Amino acid sequence: MTRGEFEDAVSEGLDLVPEDLAAQMDNVVVLVEDDAPPEDPGLLGLYEGVPLTERDHQWAAGSLPDRITIFRNPTLAMCESREEVVEEVAVTVVHEIAHHFGIDDERLHQLGWA
Repeated sequence: MTRGEFEDAVSEGLDLVPEDLAAQMDNVVVLVEDDAPPEDPGLLGLYEGVPLTERDHQWAAGSLPDRITIFRNPTLAMCESREEVVEEVAVTVVHEIAHHFGIDDERLHQLGWA
């Protein structure tokens, strides 16, 4: 799968986020990188930022956007078809967006999104 096709899969995953939930996302950007960090090469996605539940009214002034990064090569390595890639990307996008809303990995595991 080319990078462009993978980026399209990420866009499809974002399109699955309910509109009312997407409207609540604040100061966050979604990026695609080919490789995960060397210390965690199998990582599929990463949220970096301050979850909405931890922000106060002064937080946004001059703050850089939170980052959700979806890693292409680890995802492609674990999937056997385009359909699997699209499904895995959608799960990863939802998982990382959940972190933006302050939901931790333990709760995501309980909900089946880990």
